[in-house]
Amino acid sequence: MNNANPSKQRAKWAKLGIAATGVLLLSTYAPKPSLIDQIKALGELRVVTRNGPLAFYRGADGMPEGPEFELARRLADELGVRLVITPVRTYAQIYGALITGQAHLAAAGLKVPAERVRGIAFGPAYQRVHEHLVYRRGETRPGSLADIGDGDLEIAAGGAHADTLHRARATLPDLVWIENSSTDTQALLDDVADGAIDYTIADSTEFALAHDEHPELRIAFDFPGAQSIAWAASDRDPSFLRTINDYFAHLHADGELAAIVRRYYGRAENLEFAGAGSFMRDLHDRLPLYQKWFVEAAEQSSQDWRLLAAIGYQESKWNPRAASPSGAKGLMQLTSQTATQIRVSDPNDPRQSIFGGAQYFRQVYEKIPAHVPEPDRTWFALAAYNIGYGHLEDARVLAQKSGRNPDSWQDVREFLPLLAQEFWYTQTENGYARGGESVHYVDNVRGYRDMLEWAWGGSGTVALN
Repeated sequence: MNNANPSKQRAKWAKLGIAATGVLLLSTYAPKPSLIDQIKALGELRVVTRNGPLAFYRGADGMPEGPEFELARRLADELGVRLVITPVRTYAQIYGALITGQAHLAAAGLKVPAERVRGIAFGPAYQRVHEHLVYRRGETRPGSLADIGDGDLEIAAGGAHADTLHRARATLPDLVWIENSSTDTQALLDDVADGAIDYTIADSTEFALAHDEHPELRIAFDFPGAQSIAWAASDRDPSFLRTINDYFAHLHADGELAAIVRRYYGRAENLEFAGAGSFMRDLHDRLPLYQKWFVEAAEQSSQDWRLLAAIGYQESKWNPRAASPSGAKGLMQLTSQTATQIRVSDPNDPRQSIFGGAQYFRQVYEKIPAHVPEPDRTWFALAAYNIGYGHLEDARVLAQKSGRNPDSWQDVREFLPLLAQEFWYTQTENGYARGGESVHYVDNVRGYRDMLEWAWGGSGTVALN
């Protein structure tokens, strides 16, 4: 029998009802997890980017590279999550991915626009970009736009450079230029270097990349002002932007940000061809320390030891302690990915490096179709050793589509530099690559091999002590 007082029982149930309603209301208005919490719960940082030299591309070993990729990877490592990076083509796609939540942030070499983008917030400026008027060494240097006279000034259509010139026309009504919709700034810088046009306008980052391949390019002057490069995210979570701010503050304080910028925009010194004097000095002082291993590695992989030695000289000047900013190490400059693939435990050990480099070059050589005649097959293998087989194939496809011979090195070498131009690399399977550097690489190795042939005769055989 229940002896409880009915009025007390009703009061008890009323209190329980109020409590349950309170719990329901609290659950209804519970704060949404922050974006950082969502990223950690998901276990991945989703980044949208663009394919190109200023953001993300595939390197020689197929591994992702690029300044924005490296910055995003470091943030993912700090958060303890996996990086998932997706390249897209346009700014609209980038902003759309952020607004819809498909991506957590955009690391794409974005210039912060003068007008606010609805739903988008930008992080701190981690790089400032200046606009240069670029001309060719040996030509008259203009001090201003008024000095270019009737010279050919050509720019890529649809960009900020056109806005700069339209503003200048307010004080220079006779200023004339061409806006080319079928090219990009990198291609126009090539044209200036070749003397096809007199001037173009390029961002400081674009100029730094082109100057690696065309040291004859010169800056006439800078236009006033500068634009900021920054990451972007949805503006719905200010705490995530504070995280980005803190991240770049630490990178700047530690010097890591400056190191990444130097790595991707610094001069590629290894593209310089050593003169005969320097080469002969190193041939006398350094090569005897490693020559036996070059010969043994060549015999083991059925190759010419002089070609392997020439690759080693191009890579490191026969210095087993050489290290590149990108992380390649040793006499043959093996990346960690390549070293792991060919089971080289210590890339700094010269013998391991030489035998590993010979093995890797043989693997690349055997990828080149057997119907390609010699010596073209060897030159293709050298290019692929430097730039990656996929990028070499892209250049061969472009050559074939243009009615040229994809099995001829002389034809394909003309298309490799086009892999650095957006108009061309967006038509390829593997995207952007520094194809012009690959052409220089092959030319240099051929030159060193020729000097070794001169020193040892045509047989490639040498008597060893």
